[in-house]
Amino acid sequence: MLSVDIRNLSGQAVTLDGEISPDDAVWIDGDIRPSSPVTVHGRLSSAGEGRFYFTGEFAGSAVGECTRCLVEVSVRAGDSISCLFVESDEDGLDDDPDVFLLNAKSSSIDVRPAVREGWILAVPPFVLCREDCKGLCPTCGVDRNTTACDCASSGDARWAALRERATDS
Repeated sequence: MLSVDIRNLSGQAVTLDGEISPDDAVWIDGDIRPSSPVTVHGRLSSAGEGRFYFTGEFAGSAVGECTRCLVEVSVRAGDSISCLFVESDEDGLDDDPDVFLLNAKSSSIDVRPAVREGWILAVPPFVLCREDCKGLCPTCGVDRNTTACDCASSGDARWAALRERATDS
């Protein structure tokens, strides 16, 4: 469970263990969604009047495309997370990305939005199926990892002078 009643935080910390499923309402259109549930382990405690501190870790998997050959690749993502939930923004903390403003009428704290933001930053934006991926042929589009093509690699004309110097040496 990743939501805690604020009354349970008076004088003691609460341990949170739970999962956020790929179809959870916390994910927004355009998010890199996980391919399996994201596991969350952490601790939520009171940090003064109207302030609550969460620290923990999350981990999961996502599916992306290799940036060179466009093959589907599963990637692991995870990170530690520390953030502050505040009932009012008297100190002007709303500019801090690690501060989450609670609704004044809220009786509970849901850490899923904080984990969502951490997840988005933790998932690598560019993935490779393998380090030596040859990618797609820019001429015919064949996957050079699985098929050899007869296209002549003309290369970028801007590098021609450097290629000539390398062959002259």
